[in-house]
Amino acid sequence: AAALAFAGQVLAQRRPLRRVSELGVPAPPPGFFEEFEQSIARRERGFLAPFHCIKAVRAATQMPFAQGSAYARELFEELLASPQSRAQRHAFFAERAAGRVAGLAKDTPTRDIDSVGIVGAGTMGGGIAMCFANAGIPVTVLDTSQENLDRGLASVEKNYARSVSRGRLTQAAKDARTALIDSTLSYDDLRQADLVIEAAFEDIAVKREVFARLDAACKPGAILASNTSYLDIDRIAAFTNRARDVMGMHFFSPANVMRLLENVRGADTAPDVLATAQRVGKTLGKVAVMVGSCPGFVGNRMLARRTREAYFLLEEGALPQQVDRVFYEFGFPMGPFAIADLAGLDIGWRNRKANFDSLSEREQACTLLDQICEQGRFGQKTGAGFYRYDEARNATPDPQIEALIVAHSAARGFTRREIGEREILERCLYAMINEGAKILGEGIAARASDIDLVWLHGYGFPAYRGGPMFYADEIGLRKVLDALLHYAGLYGEEYWKPAPRLAALARANGRFNDAD
Repeated sequence: AAALAFAGQVLAQRRPLRRVSELGVPAPPPGFFEEFEQSIARRERGFLAPFHCIKAVRAATQMPFAQGSAYARELFEELLASPQSRAQRHAFFAERAAGRVAGLAKDTPTRDIDSVGIVGAGTMGGGIAMCFANAGIPVTVLDTSQENLDRGLASVEKNYARSVSRGRLTQAAKDARTALIDSTLSYDDLRQADLVIEAAFEDIAVKREVFARLDAACKPGAILASNTSYLDIDRIAAFTNRARDVMGMHFFSPANVMRLLENVRGADTAPDVLATAQRVGKTLGKVAVMVGSCPGFVGNRMLARRTREAYFLLEEGALPQQVDRVFYEFGFPMGPFAIADLAGLDIGWRNRKANFDSLSEREQACTLLDQICEQGRFGQKTGAGFYRYDEARNATPDPQIEALIVAHSAARGFTRREIGEREILERCLYAMINEGAKILGEGIAARASDIDLVWLHGYGFPAYRGGPMFYADEIGLRKVLDALLHYAGLYGEEYWKPAPRLAALARANGRFNDAD
């Protein structure tokens, strides 16, 4: 405003041009810069650049022009040489590289997507419907009961109304978007959809029923996608007679907010289907990353390793708030136990029971989640999980949970010990990084930078650290390898055997991202 006013004065008074260096900058009110720093402190936590910008503007009010310019240059050069700059430049180019899908020609044709069907009106289904409506694409939401549809569409309406109340959306734009969302109880109403995304219950029997019905109802050439976060896409495709048209499109919750779209190719998925999914991601404003099919794909497969170690740490002596604090200070918006409470512990409990046979003996015996959920503590939505929550959902450590953990440790024969922050961070992050190296070696991800994008945009990995694989490159793969070997000696190779790719790169002083 001051700059515009000054420009108006110059024009009105027909002043001769003057160099900026001859102009003084009026001092702002006391506390101006401190108040601005506080206003952005939460949003920009951990970043250097926003606060360096404030320093530069402050200098303009306190120093002569030449001195202030020199100081601003110093700040810029400090940032340019910083790990944060390297990390964010890495992420910038990683997004562009993700558009080049391995084995897919640049001129691969795509299919027209003019109408979309969503199976499931729950949180994910409603969020996905909003993504398409926001992009101007008509969408029909199907569910098994009118009650489910009414509840799901009411949630969509509430989300849009909140955006209007906050000034992020006009009423006219909101009305236009909601008009694009239709609902139905009949698969027949999805006959003309170009793309149908299944967002139903995460159970293979449910997927079998849904995809068999979609196969019968949908037109030839329609793309059938599953929003599954874990299940085998090839197994789902086998429930149809059109495996070439089936793939995974894994949105992240809340789907209308999170930028990641983990597109999952099946063994038989047609090239034009893959190309279309990548284009759809771009249309929706997502960061679309193509990955292969395996349990958990990229993100959740790595997350499972972090979760394993987080629970093992509780058994050995840590508490949820200690583990969460380490992750928060590293730069994550929330720690693993706080995020589990937010998502709903019953979801993780359901997945644990569904995949129980694939767990190791120690993982099966680590029944902390079972014990907590059996008490009806499912996280924020029930007012208690790993933490206790007040009406505003503010978390407080719960002595009842501490007692439960201590009793579990004793029953399992663990002598609880003090566990340092370094061990917590290494065991959780290095287990993820090692799994990422296995994913690369298996070809599930084409590039280390693709893994970084999944974690940056789907799991809240701090942007100024560049993603788990880039972070490993920065601290040195030799350091990671030595730590893996150390923990293998303590806890066994079952969990800590180094991935061949990581070991080879570490011994050659290489980097994951240089090997792409």
